[in-house]
Amino acid sequence: MRPLLVRLHRWFGIGTALCLFVAGLTGAAIAWDHELDAMLNPTFFYARSDAQPLPSLELARRVEAKDPRLQVTYLPLAVEPGHALQMMVLPRVDPKTKQPYPLDFNQIAVDPATGAIQSRREWGALSIARLNVMPFIYRLHYTLFLPFTRGIDIGTWLMGIVGIVWSFDSVIALVLAFSSLKAWKKSFAFRVRRGAYALTFDLHRSGGVWIWGLLLMMAVTSVSMNLSEPVVQPIIKRFSTVTPTPFTDPSMLPGAKPDEAPIAREQVMTLAERARADKHIEAPAGAIYYAPMLHVYGVGYFTAGGDHGDGGLGNAWTYWNAQNGQPLGAQIPGKGTAGDLFMQAQFPLHSGRILGIGGRIAISCVGLMVAVLSATGLLIWLKKMNARRRTSSARKTAARVVQAQTESAASR
Repeated sequence: MRPLLVRLHRWFGIGTALCLFVAGLTGAAIAWDHELDAMLNPTFFYARSDAQPLPSLELARRVEAKDPRLQVTYLPLAVEPGHALQMMVLPRVDPKTKQPYPLDFNQIAVDPATGAIQSRREWGALSIARLNVMPFIYRLHYTLFLPFTRGIDIGTWLMGIVGIVWSFDSVIALVLAFSSLKAWKKSFAFRVRRGAYALTFDLHRSGGVWIWGLLLMMAVTSVSMNLSEPVVQPIIKRFSTVTPTPFTDPSMLPGAKPDEAPIAREQVMTLAERARADKHIEAPAGAIYYAPMLHVYGVGYFTAGGDHGDGGLGNAWTYWNAQNGQPLGAQIPGKGTAGDLFMQAQFPLHSGRILGIGGRIAISCVGLMVAVLSATGLLIWLKKMNARRRTSSARKTAARVVQAQTESAASR
């Protein structure tokens, strides 16, 4: 049984090493994406003026009035003092061509006191320019920038499959590390004075053992992040119900055309405030989101700057029919079925935000360790492969010498 597990571990590791190396390094960085982005791009994060900010709904109206080609799709409803208001935008449909207006950006930073656009960028663009580098790293983390092909997001599927293989390989690695009672001490040790190869081997084996639980958690949650609907939710539904949302259940979607004008944001906000009281949501409404293709509004509840949901299971959201304002469900952290709670925990666990700053520090360290484990695994494989080649070459050379000696003796 052990030889089979060794082969599986070897080939699973080789097959996923490059993907996990990239995911580990990028994951360590994006645990601090907001802070690093703000440090690199102060004009995108900090307001030019220090005057009293205008209401966010008014700022959105000004932006859309100034450039009728676009519509604001994600709007924070409050801004941290001194910060710019960052909005996501999409192009409207040109009535002449029936095609979306050409825009080379999907995110803007607005001065909250005037509504002037300070900066704009294409979030997730294939670019390592300073303005784009953090969104680039974020998208690289879960897609590797592989393309859509025939409606399939190849990168998202690939990284999800890597997560599945990683989950199985983590279990195999633990079995190999504790193959006998006598070996358990070695599986925790680091032989610092035994040379480079021994330390490399111990970094790979013992390093993985020390944080094995965190590695398995990262593997499982990575599958949940990338393949929630096609893989994870069907499995969870075998054991518990999962409350549907418009983004997971197409039957809940309004029957409106994508270019049909939605109801006003102000109307949705009135409904969202009532829902907040009915559902006993403590946090204020923090952002409103509009999905044009689905014709659905979402309202998130959090204080300014809390859009990532640091601490606990994240933020509450309510969903609304953008055609008539009818409620389309809600996600309230800590409430719902066992399946709901499991799904709510996936991003907070994967990002470390479930434990706040301490969790993010831990996830950064785990990300770096994932890169180390991937690199050391490849180094161990290459060394053993070279050793096998040298042994095979030595055997062939010895065989040729014996054959030559035999032929020489026979010819005498």
